[in-house]
Amino acid sequence: MSGFTPDEKLRLEQLRTLRRQWLKDQELSPREPVLPQQKAWFGFSDNFLQTSSIWKRFAFKTLRNGMFLFTNLILPAWIVHYYVKYHVQTKPYGIVEKKPKIFPGDKILETGEVVPPMKVCDIHDYH
Repeated sequence: MSGFTPDEKLRLEQLRTLRRQWLKDQELSPREPVLPQQKAWFGFSDNFLQTSSIWKRFAFKTLRNGMFLFTNLILPAWIVHYYVKYHVQTKPYGIVEKKPKIFPGDKILETGEVVPPMKVCDIHDYH
């Protein structure tokens, strides 16, 4: 017995047809790929800014300027302030890692006061 049976020939022909169709389907048309519309990064829809009403332009400019001010001025200033306050400052007790113990008769550095002696309480002599 040599060659394929009619059923095998039909099956092979169907497989070839399916492979050709699959390869043809892989080709992109000039309109593809179809990408979804991208929204603006700050949440406004694109059609919001397309109309030219005055209040919308004003709102957009205010938002843009406010974000510029926050990201380029306020946030860096806060970071520098924090770093200087807690890591660079050289005043006495400017950076408090551990508060010193204060005893009667000690002098407070900031004010120059002397800590008065403790009052003796006679109520609880038995302790």
